[in-house]
Amino acid sequence: MTRNARALRNDPTLPEYKLWQILAPYRPRYTRQLVIGPYIADIAHRIARLVIELDGEQHLDNADDLLRTRYLEAQGWAVVRFWNHEVLEDPYAVAEAVLDHTAHRLGGTHPRPLPSREGSRRRKE
Repeated sequence: MTRNARALRNDPTLPEYKLWQILAPYRPRYTRQLVIGPYIADIAHRIARLVIELDGEQHLDNADDLLRTRYLEAQGWAVVRFWNHEVLEDPYAVAEAVLDHTAHRLGGTHPRPLPSREGSRRRKE
């Protein structure tokens, strides 16, 4: 599975690539092609236990997707699915939805919180 995941990371689909370009800088970080049991998640956030799946037409009414989602949810993961055409049409809107789902899973904390002001000096007014 790891070898297959590595091959998928090295040859992403265009929607995966576009979304990844936006999500990659965020911390705590997202992971591409994460092996979870017998499945490989397109994009995942380990701390939030959130799986992002990007689906093409082959996933319309796919019973295997339902089994996959049930398995992942039984393992404590939340699964969010987006259609490839959604990512291609507006990758920033999809990225914002992913960040919102991540923040919700993290208890309201945005994945990239503002930097701490600890150690900075206040200006005298």
